Amino acid sequence: MKFVEYADADMMFLALADVIAGSLENHLFSEETATLVVPGGTTPGPIFDSLSATAHLDWSRINVLLSDERWVPLDSPRSNTKLLKDRLLTGPAAAARYVPLFCDAADPSAGALALGPSVEDVLPITVLVLGMGADMHTASLFPNSPQLAGALDPKAPAVVAVDVPDQPEDRVSLSASVLRGAISTHIVIKGADKRAAVERAQHLDEMAAPIQTVLSSATVHWAES
Repeated sequence: MKFVEYADADMMFLALADVIAGSLENHLFSEETATLVVPGGTTPGPIFDSLSATAHLDWSRINVLLSDERWVPLDSPRSNTKLLKDRLLTGPAAAARYVPLFCDAADPSAGALALGPSVEDVLPITVLVLGMGADMHTASLFPNSPQLAGALDPKAPAVVAVDVPDQPEDRVSLSASVLRGAISTHIVIKGADKRAAVERAQHLDEMAAPIQTVLSSATVHWAES
């Protein structure tokens, strides 16, 4: 694990957007396409804003998808897809190929089966950006999920359905094997509690700390606030 500390969150978001753009641009020098995977939630919004204004990227050759999604209507304020479309897939970045992680299937299990082939088509991930909760979950791989062991299995499908007992919605998530296959991995966190959690996770297994599945190969970007 590489740990990078920033003076404040604004500096972190700008610096990480530059790193992501640089990695994608370098990849496209030798490959026809690149795949960017990003988290939902409120934290990555400023990163999306910076990336969407990065006109020098050939966005038409970049696949963009979420690491996980809540199984809610696309117009819900809880929808990660809505955030992605409002904050990242605008301006020059609107030319990117959006790979959905939500569909009109009846439930997350059926949705995961339907969505898997289009996700597999754009693997491996070129740049993976993840968040992490104070409980050491990442994407929708939660330590208290009944599906965690299956999602961590190296033979798990690309997209898995996840039930999280203390969360209001069921979810779908990229599986651990997909996350581990990323060429470049970045974890972005804020606050003393998240720093303590990522340090604690280094000494735990994946069932107790799902972030551990990518931690050894990741760069962790942290700011106090």
